[in-house]
Amino acid sequence: MRKAILIAGLLTAMLSVANADATGVKTADLVRISDITRVEGVRGNPLVGYGVVVGLAGTGDSRQTIFTTQTLANILQRMGVQIPASAVQVRNVAAVFITATLPPFAQPGIRIDVTVSSTGDAKSLQGGMLLLTPLLGPDGKVYAMAQGPLVLGGYSAGQNGNLKQVNHPNVGIISNGAIVERDAAVSLADMTHLSLLLHNADFATARNVAQAINKALGRSVAEPLDSRRIQVSGLPQSASGVSDLLARIENLRVAVNPIARVVVNERTGTIVMGGDVTLSAASILHGNLTVEIVTRFEVSQPAPFSKVGQTEVVPQTSVQAQEQPAQAIRLQEGATVSELVRGLQTIGATPRDVIAILEALKAAGALHAELVVT
Repeated sequence: MRKAILIAGLLTAMLSVANADATGVKTADLVRISDITRVEGVRGNPLVGYGVVVGLAGTGDSRQTIFTTQTLANILQRMGVQIPASAVQVRNVAAVFITATLPPFAQPGIRIDVTVSSTGDAKSLQGGMLLLTPLLGPDGKVYAMAQGPLVLGGYSAGQNGNLKQVNHPNVGIISNGAIVERDAAVSLADMTHLSLLLHNADFATARNVAQAINKALGRSVAEPLDSRRIQVSGLPQSASGVSDLLARIENLRVAVNPIARVVVNERTGTIVMGGDVTLSAASILHGNLTVEIVTRFEVSQPAPFSKVGQTEVVPQTSVQAQEQPAQAIRLQEGATVSELVRGLQTIGATPRDVIAILEALKAAGALHAELVVT
């Protein structure tokens, strides 16, 4: 048994050495350049439109939603039906906003997903059909046309005060529900240079990316301009050449310096801590003070057949304070997050307690990480 354990340990050590490169960086610590950067200027663009959803089973907007009746009357007029807006019934119709993202290098004819959200007081968009709606870009031009049946992730059913609702029935999606009508692609052939932008700014990572590109291409074409931007010059004078160059660059792997960061969500009590967060030597004393104030209303009434006094409700207030003895945690220099978590679990600290302790450690200078409270 001991021999088997020894052999397993040797295999693990050999694999660890095999996964390390000449610089001592493990393969697990290397990431593709495409996963940590994006090409400047190559991005999606938001689109928005206003339209109507029809075919609802009486769950549409009410007549108090004036813009829905006006919109439906305008649509009918364009179809050759002349009716006053006051005569329109909108129980099966709902006014909606449509949002989508135009992906990079989008060409006319491709389809994109759209999200449809109720604008008025419709109860549900279940079973609805979006009528043909133009989607506008920030410049006011039409880039896509949307239409199709909605798919909801929930439903709402009931009447006369008895209602059952699952998820949110006033927002739905249309998969491939919009067709791109305008070319908004960036021309790679016109680029004389390109810039790679890091998702997380870091001078060391920017240097590593530039060095990896220069080593792979065999010449000095990349240089870090700051902690986020890496400029690549000497591009081929054709779109296919630039595309091939980006394909080579994106597949390169570089060492990334992880960011020491602790993210705390005080509303939900969620705490996410990176593995590289370290702590200085510190002692933590933690205890709970509970103050409970209870008010009970008692009825005070005079004795039977007494003609003096009257029945009154008298509040009786009691105050109780309970303080638990402080519990201590001692952390040595260079302690890790796992050691801190184990120590806090030992003393029975709740997520709210952990948040307060982390803020106190940051204020004391013992937490060597960025503390982000959301």
